[in-house]
Amino acid sequence: MKFYHALALALASSTTDAFVSSPSYAVMGGGCAIPSSSSSSSSSSSSSFRIACRRPPPPTPALLFMSTAETSESSASSIARRQSTEGGGGGISDVFPPILDELRDVAMRLHTREQAPREGRAESPVRSTETHVPTHMDYLRFLVDSRAIYVVLEDIVNNNDKLAKFRKTGIERTEELERDIAWMCDKFDLHRPSVGNAGTTYASELRTMVKSDDDIPEFICHYYNYYFAHLAGGRMIGKQMSKLLLDGETLEFYKWREDVNDLKAKVKDQIEEIAKQWTREERDKCVNATADAFKGGGAINGYLYGGSAH
Repeated sequence: MKFYHALALALASSTTDAFVSSPSYAVMGGGCAIPSSSSSSSSSSSSSFRIACRRPPPPTPALLFMSTAETSESSASSIARRQSTEGGGGGISDVFPPILDELRDVAMRLHTREQAPREGRAESPVRSTETHVPTHMDYLRFLVDSRAIYVVLEDIVNNNDKLAKFRKTGIERTEELERDIAWMCDKFDLHRPSVGNAGTTYASELRTMVKSDDDIPEFICHYYNYYFAHLAGGRMIGKQMSKLLLDGETLEFYKWREDVNDLKAKVKDQIEEIAKQWTREERDKCVNATADAFKGGGAINGYLYGGSAH
């Protein structure tokens, strides 16, 4: 029971798992039902999980892509980062709080009251009893579309000198995902799918986003939310998927060469560094992109719960 409860937290949580009640990755509605004993005794190499998850209602931007580790940061940590960011230099950063604090605040307002009793403002969705059983192909499509987004994020960073500090940070995932995709195709005799609608749509939006330096704040919101959702609760989903679908194999997607917390801290500092000279208008442009960032990432997560058609 503990195992299935952990998976439920990873994929669904109590309502849509907006990363308040558990350190999970995707905000996916519905709950998970343990199957009958006959289905649970099937071979571990089966093409589907051994659980059934209720299909969620159509997700709203608020219910798509968040992380407890990033949205429930302690006030002490917030104060420490603010002091580090301001630095007593009399710059714009003395006027505004750290940008990651602002991103957290708007993210929390996109939660429901059930998820965040004190700060949530979004309406709770209506639950559905329809079931969806994820398959190996569902997971492969998730990986293929995820890689398409990481490719675009890396391309944008590598081709814009204003974003040079985000090159080779250690959180890049394209090479790791390429190896995982090849491994899954070989291991489970799968044909590599093309990038689906979810990945194609979001990748296209990102590619056309940065037309000038004025668009960098908006991009930073997407960069932060996409990478950090995986760095935080994404690892929990990876563990549960490994147990249920991959015979305990850990994908390269969930391995880093450095300590994850150190990587997160380094990139957070880089984000604050680039944001500390932003005007109020530029900061608002970053913060106001949060819902779109959740929507883009959440659509890709939908492959794991039946919410994204290929």
